[in-house]
Amino acid sequence: MKNIKIALIGNPNCGKSSLFNALTGLRQKVGNFAGITVDKKTGYLQLSRELNAHVIDLPGTYSLYPRRIDEFITFDVLLNPDNPSHPDVVVIVADASNLKRNLLFCSQIIDLKIPSIIALNMVDVARKNGLAIDTLQLAVDLGVKVIHINAREGKGIHDLKRAIQTAIPVPERYFVEVKPLCPEVINGIKDITGVKSDYTAFQIACHYINIFCFNVEQKGKIKQLLERHQFPMAKLQGEEILKRYEKINPILERCTSQDQSKQQALDTTAKIDRILLHPVYGYLIFLLIFYLVFQAIFSWAAYPMDAIGAGFSWMQEALNKNLPQNLVTNLLVEGVLAGIGGIIVFIPQIMLLFGFISILEDTGYMTRVSFLMDRLMRKVGMSGKSTLPLVSGLACAVPAIMSTRGIENWKDRIITIMVTPLMSCSARLPVYALLISFIVPDERLFGIMNLKGLVMLGLYLLGWAMSLLVALVMKWIIKAKEKSYYLMELPIYRRPRWGNVGITMVEKAKVFVMDAGKVIITISIILWFLASFGPGTAFTDIERKYADLQPAGHATKTETEDIIKSEKLGASFAGRIGHFIEPAIRPLGFDWKIGIALITSFAAREVFVGTMSTIYSVGSTADSDFEAIRDRMRKEIDPITKKPVYSAATSFSLMIFFAFAMQCMSTVSVVRRETKSWKWPLIQMAYMTGLAYAASLLVYQLFK
Repeated sequence: MKNIKIALIGNPNCGKSSLFNALTGLRQKVGNFAGITVDKKTGYLQLSRELNAHVIDLPGTYSLYPRRIDEFITFDVLLNPDNPSHPDVVVIVADASNLKRNLLFCSQIIDLKIPSIIALNMVDVARKNGLAIDTLQLAVDLGVKVIHINAREGKGIHDLKRAIQTAIPVPERYFVEVKPLCPEVINGIKDITGVKSDYTAFQIACHYINIFCFNVEQKGKIKQLLERHQFPMAKLQGEEILKRYEKINPILERCTSQDQSKQQALDTTAKIDRILLHPVYGYLIFLLIFYLVFQAIFSWAAYPMDAIGAGFSWMQEALNKNLPQNLVTNLLVEGVLAGIGGIIVFIPQIMLLFGFISILEDTGYMTRVSFLMDRLMRKVGMSGKSTLPLVSGLACAVPAIMSTRGIENWKDRIITIMVTPLMSCSARLPVYALLISFIVPDERLFGIMNLKGLVMLGLYLLGWAMSLLVALVMKWIIKAKEKSYYLMELPIYRRPRWGNVGITMVEKAKVFVMDAGKVIITISIILWFLASFGPGTAFTDIERKYADLQPAGHATKTETEDIIKSEKLGASFAGRIGHFIEPAIRPLGFDWKIGIALITSFAAREVFVGTMSTIYSVGSTADSDFEAIRDRMRKEIDPITKKPVYSAATSFSLMIFFAFAMQCMSTVSVVRRETKSWKWPLIQMAYMTGLAYAASLLVYQLFK
């Protein structure tokens, strides 16, 4: 069986990701490109019994003149035949409704002399706008196959697959002859590198330093060649672009016709933008949309969460009844099952959050949010391009920080990296939901506003506000001479692709469970051991202390058992660790049990909930179930203050601590990787920990 590599390339917002999903479905995976930590999205496609394909979704770019690191990845994959991802076939995804801009990039790819097909996407949108395209004439003029598709609805995908299966020749002619611009340089680079295309050699001359797979010797020879011929890179690049547009304009005249009476999609988009991008109403609508999102997260997720909680309670009860009471059963019920159950119950809320974010991205609204926020972002040292990483931080800080590669300005990028973890990610959602359930009544304000959703929105807005405040401070501390600019194309509004939304919800939930599950199981087992055993004869001494007490009735016996278990937990290894750090966190309203959870949650924020479930399961009576653990936490009394541990003051203090603290090893790792230094993650950890402690202390002292 033959295997080929297919690269999908195109401008941003051309529908490339939609085509990738249509071709590969759920047969996808995310890794890194060889030698560099940039996301590599690949998928599997079986074209026939004899032909399999690995589809590579390359980062979107407007031309082969890269500025960002992800654009350099696309550049290197296409130009360097030694790159492991170098394709056998290139599918160029072009937006039919914006053909002129897309043809610039298409013509550059054609001149690389890689077997290519143009997938002309969004033909339906172009048709609604009165634009008719003669694809046969376009194919003749460009010298490559042109297949019109609608990736969102899956139309034309079969034709595209069939075209890929047939022999795809290398384009015979150059769209633009660049050899006359610098013949000595092009011939010299072809000799040094072995590339066949004149245009590939021209691009190597312009960007050889940033082609990752070329060795030092090759780069040295290229540098000497360019210096010898005094290669005027900027001047020749400008001439090349002008030559391309000189050919593109006549092609558009031959291949397209515009009916000016039809401007439906563009007119509708313009009308909606006048409202959504209004300097006042736009921000109010933004807040309203996210308020509705959190209202829905609490309201819609309640029933499946109750069902999951009941399921885990049933499992715990069944295992306690049917398995022998020994250490293995205790480990399974009080350690593993309690820890996993404490996080699985929040999957409906996680899926809803990702589902809503996917819908907002799919419709084109999230791009508007970036545009809307640009004016505000510039005042605090960032730009509109920082908005997407910050909004992505609502899901997870790790991919959000990686997405800052699209920010060309160094200062803008480093500030965005430093403040992105302040955005409340989905891992904080279980913590917030648990604590809000303790202190916020399940009531509605004015009959329509869910109080829990309102508090949740407030926590997310707090993350926004603090990220802007910290960015403003860093704006004056971090010095840079480079000026930033912000150019963005606003796509037309579209209906969300419900299939893609569903895939996103399932995949994100799967990643959440698998990634968190591995950590939770490991920590739950360790924590169960630490909470179930103590040093020396500590447990024996406690049992001997209560051995002579004769309970007067069933209630007294149960209370005595609870006291014994509670004292054992305090005397255990985990209890001693918690008591050791308690003096440092007591001013925040936290007891030693919360202290243990703060330590374990550094592995991942959501582990806090699993840790508390494990601790209170170990310290509970044998017949406690999953729901009873929550009730036990709610009713826990602080022996020092004689008040509920999870009072309003403590719960708000804990939520503020989690809102600001850097409690995720993965985030620290990705900041180190993106900045290539330990300086920035250490500064980030220091300021976020200090901010979390100070804010938490202030909140507790005000509300206690």
